[in-house]
Amino acid sequence: MKLSNARVLVTGGGSGIGFATARLLIAQGAKVAIAGRNAERLSKAAQELGAIAIPCDITQEDQVKRLVASAVKQLGDLDVLVNNAGIGSFAPLVETNADDFRRVWETNVLGAMLVGRECARHFVGRASGPGGNIVNIASTAGKAGFAGGSAYCASKFALTALTECWRAELRKSDVRVIQVNPSEIQNEFGEHNGRGARAPISPSKLLSEDVAQLIVSLLQIENRGFVTDASLWATNPNK
Repeated sequence: MKLSNARVLVTGGGSGIGFATARLLIAQGAKVAIAGRNAERLSKAAQELGAIAIPCDITQEDQVKRLVASAVKQLGDLDVLVNNAGIGSFAPLVETNADDFRRVWETNVLGAMLVGRECARHFVGRASGPGGNIVNIASTAGKAGFAGGSAYCASKFALTALTECWRAELRKSDVRVIQVNPSEIQNEFGEHNGRGARAPISPSKLLSEDVAQLIVSLLQIENRGFVTDASLWATNPNK
């Protein structure tokens, strides 16, 4: 698709992968709305990017309905969802509690479904004809588990299942459903999710901008085809 006239909604757009993706999309000429729970952070990010800020808690169905309706209205239409918002909680199984597990699933699975559903309804039913793009940001943690990852890995495995279901349903309506699986990224995710302060930036490890480049490249493929699933790994992170 041509991004120079695309209308895009990016969830989790106030920082990290969402912020980097919004910035690159805008550089390509797209009109972008970013969503997130932290209204102050979101507003600052939108001002820096030249994007539209729409605060939203994606675990709340009524807020998600307003989010997508507002994005369509303010952008003039909607062509792409980058379904990026996500959180983590990391602990050994014997120390994992129900509240933390539920909190991760409500954002990474329920929230992703709600935003995906509302955007799919728009893509299938819009007056200009069906068609659109959903890019689900999963993780390599959705392909292989690791110690301490019960809540997070399970949520990303579930997002993979959602992606496959949506793809099977929506292809007939010209909606491309793509999954991107980043491995560990040097951004604010760990700090925001209780994994300690971020280590100094390493030149051999991945950045949010690398994931953004992959997302944009996948979207730029002509609408007659699409890549279903792409994983991004650091070449030699231990160097």
